[in-house]
Amino acid sequence: MNKEDAIRHFNPDGAGAPGTLFGLPFDPNNARLIIIPVPWEVTVSYAAGCAKGPEAVLKASSQVDLYQKDIPDAWKYGIALLPFPEKTARLSDSLRREAEAYIRKLEQGEIAEDSPEAAEIIARIDTGCAEMNAWVQSEAAAWRSKGKTVALLGGDHSTPLGLIRDLAAAHQHFGILQIDAHADLREAYEGFEYSHASIMYNALKLPEVSKLVQVGIRDFCESEAKMIRDSGGRIETYFYPDLAARCFNGENRNDLFREIIEKLPKKVYISFDIDGLDPKLCPNTGTPVPGGFEFEEVNYLLTLLAASGREIIGFDLNEVSPGSDVDALDHNDWDGNVGARLLYRMCNLMAVSRGELKLI
Repeated sequence: MNKEDAIRHFNPDGAGAPGTLFGLPFDPNNARLIIIPVPWEVTVSYAAGCAKGPEAVLKASSQVDLYQKDIPDAWKYGIALLPFPEKTARLSDSLRREAEAYIRKLEQGEIAEDSPEAAEIIARIDTGCAEMNAWVQSEAAAWRSKGKTVALLGGDHSTPLGLIRDLAAAHQHFGILQIDAHADLREAYEGFEYSHASIMYNALKLPEVSKLVQVGIRDFCESEAKMIRDSGGRIETYFYPDLAARCFNGENRNDLFREIIEKLPKKVYISFDIDGLDPKLCPNTGTPVPGGFEFEEVNYLLTLLAASGREIIGFDLNEVSPGSDVDALDHNDWDGNVGARLLYRMCNLMAVSRGELKLI
């Protein structure tokens, strides 16, 4: 069925199409926006569960009402989630077990990070992570070659590197807006080159990434602070305690958010780690940190971005987790519910920024 027929035969106020993202009537062939699910959590360093994030978001998305009062035709844009990649999920499970055993030995002093045994384990895991990144990049390139826009739903925060690399091949320069509790600027973490704690370090290896604007950061190490200071302005970090202090001293949030957006170039990629929110909104995310944004604060920030004349060229949403319990998906919908609503809004705002939907 083509997109026009799908829209004509669909009732947005009724029950959605079973098994599709947000219950929408679209598939990858007739959709405008393709979302790549990446069920991956190989290098997570605290609580596991985010490999189930894409499934949790899909499940919760059926409860999202499609009408957006400021984007009336939002549901007509055409959003489709690709099938879950079973090979990638199996590789994640296998490497995660090996990484967990290695991290446990490392923390208990049973293995040295510079030992030959550690080097062998790290090499295997880095190779697997590189394979995942290459697969994401290939998928993104294939769908963009068909005229689609592409976004990513993780998984841990290491997953979008392949998408960012693909966009770097298509755009001479762009900025990244990172919403996160963590700076993610470690050269490697626990020895892993492609750690979730290294995603922005790896993204900044791409010369096409001209600017990184980080917001919500409240947990970072000394080397990351030094990298920010020494970046010559390429990295602009709005630490959450500083933003809060400015509000406490009477500054207007609207003005602060506009200041943040003004730091970004005309083309913007959004990288959203859900732990950028207050942990009450994402209690099962892998590395929660006190503080963080309220739901409507980030929605307002992203709406201002879409209305600013900048083009959102892609985005990711990561670290959504129903928890590591084997039955978590059956008993805990809260994180998936919040993630699904963020995802729907980000899809629509990207379309607004590209002139494909109107914001009223």
